[in-house]
Amino acid sequence: MENLLSIRQVATVTGLSVHTLRYYENIGLLCSIDRNENGYRCYSSADITWIEFLTRLKATGMSITKMLEIAELRRQGDSTLTERRILLEDHYEKVQQHMVELQENLNLLAHKIVIYKEMEDNFAKEH
Repeated sequence: MENLLSIRQVATVTGLSVHTLRYYENIGLLCSIDRNENGYRCYSSADITWIEFLTRLKATGMSITKMLEIAELRRQGDSTLTERRILLEDHYEKVQQHMVELQENLNLLAHKIVIYKEMEDNFAKEH
C-alpha cells in the first residue's frame, strides 16, 4: 500500500504553501485528492508528481488559465494527449524565445560591466 502524505507534508516536499495547495484544489488544478476517515487530504505519489509538474509550468511562466486548460484535458483522459502536447509545445517555444531574450540581456550586462571596469581603470589612472 502506498504511503499517503498530509497536506503539510506535501507543502514541505513541494515547497508550496498549504494555502496554495488548497487554492489549486479549489480552482481545479488538483482534483480527486483522497480524504482519510477524518476528512483530511491524503496525497499520493501521483499527486506529488502532478504538483511538481504544475510548479515547473508556473516557474516557466505558464498562466494559471493555461495550466487549468491542461488539467481539464488531463481529466478527460488519453484522448486529449495530442491537445496537451500541442499546448506544451507552444509553451516550450515561448520559453525558448524568452531564454534567447534573457541571454541577449545577459550579454548586454556583461558588456556594460567590462566597459565600466575599463572606465574605472582609466579614472584611477587619471587621479
